Amino acid sequence: MRPRLLTRSFYYLWTTQTAANAADVLYIMALTVLVLDRTDSLVSAALMPLMRSSAQMVSGFIAPLLINRIKLPSLLLISQTGQFLLFVLLALYLQLNGAAASLMLVFALVFVMSFLDGWTVPARNALVPRLVTREEGLLQANGLISVSDQVVQFAGWGLSGLLVAFLGPSPALLLTAAIYGLAAAFTLGVREPAEASVQMQGQQADSEPAPSSASKWKTLTEGWQVIWRMPRLRMLTFMDIIDMLGGSVWVGAFTLAFVQVALKQGEEWWGFINAAYFAGTVGGGLLVLSAVRLIGNRYLGAMLIGMAGYGLLTMVYALTTQPYIALVLVLLMGPFAELSVINRRTLIQRSTSKQMLPKVLSAQASLLHLVFCISLLVMAGLAERFGIVNLYLLAAVLTSLAFCVGLLGRRAFRDEPESSDVRIPSL
Repeated sequence: MRPRLLTRSFYYLWTTQTAANAADVLYIMALTVLVLDRTDSLVSAALMPLMRSSAQMVSGFIAPLLINRIKLPSLLLISQTGQFLLFVLLALYLQLNGAAASLMLVFALVFVMSFLDGWTVPARNALVPRLVTREEGLLQANGLISVSDQVVQFAGWGLSGLLVAFLGPSPALLLTAAIYGLAAAFTLGVREPAEASVQMQGQQADSEPAPSSASKWKTLTEGWQVIWRMPRLRMLTFMDIIDMLGGSVWVGAFTLAFVQVALKQGEEWWGFINAAYFAGTVGGGLLVLSAVRLIGNRYLGAMLIGMAGYGLLTMVYALTTQPYIALVLVLLMGPFAELSVINRRTLIQRSTSKQMLPKVLSAQASLLHLVFCISLLVMAGLAERFGIVNLYLLAAVLTSLAFCVGLLGRRAFRDEPESSDVRIPSL
């Protein structure tokens, strides 16, 4: 009988994050419709994702102070419960006030909810290595999480649109609150293994900071310092930054512009392209799951293959003018994108101790949210100046650059001393 690779707590974690992601999609759709109906302004609607990313960036920066004092499952529970209560408050406020509701208050609540949400992904990704029973289960766990994330994105936007149209924005937010309540309930089932919990408590007791600004600053910057000191973490973070810069071209406004300008098609093809891309990423996640044994511990090689394929397909996509060919290309991009993302996440999780990992992931999350905000503004300016086709060519070049960084930096995976928890294999 094959040993069980994933613990019961992992499945609780998987379930709670899937529910929370579904709630996120529904509430973004509901609030976007609400703001557009009230203001008839795309600029006002665009403030919401920018505000969300800004709040999550700030949240990621201060997360180490909380991680030093609160266990990761408890941090997730606080985040999910807080968002549940805020969603109930927001939904009731909109239901009672209708058109007289203040958008400033709505945006303020969105900021606070996004701030709480900023802890969840770093905490989730840091918990995953603690909730697998064997090392080979890590890639499987990351694959399952990635598949569920993409399924929610793939199906969630269409279903959310129908729900918001049928129920209206305010009742849809009440439904969102109920889903978040369910997510918070499932979080109660997430338990760290006793050994990991004891080690974490011991480390916290040994390194309990004094209540001074200097010690707080040390705690806040600890994850950043680890990233800077370790060549492979520095390389992987740099690759993530480049990926984020190029990946922003798949934001809705850019894909719509490409469909209209390059493919000479209407908005319905925008939907087809988005659906094909998400279908490809779901298929890619399933492909990685089925290839866990084949990949083995060759994470770096698998990641580089994924990046090379994704970059090449993006370049061909940028140059095509045939809508059906474009559809096939984005469908094929998904598996390569997932092969790259899942293996890079696994490498990051294996590149530092389990106790330091939450701080490292918080630092990375904060940095990537900042990069995303900057990238959106820069890419919009470049699209207007040089055209949407050249924007996608730039994205392909950026992916190729990230591939070269990984290829040239592979020595870091052989020469750098291993973390205290796991061994990092060479390519």
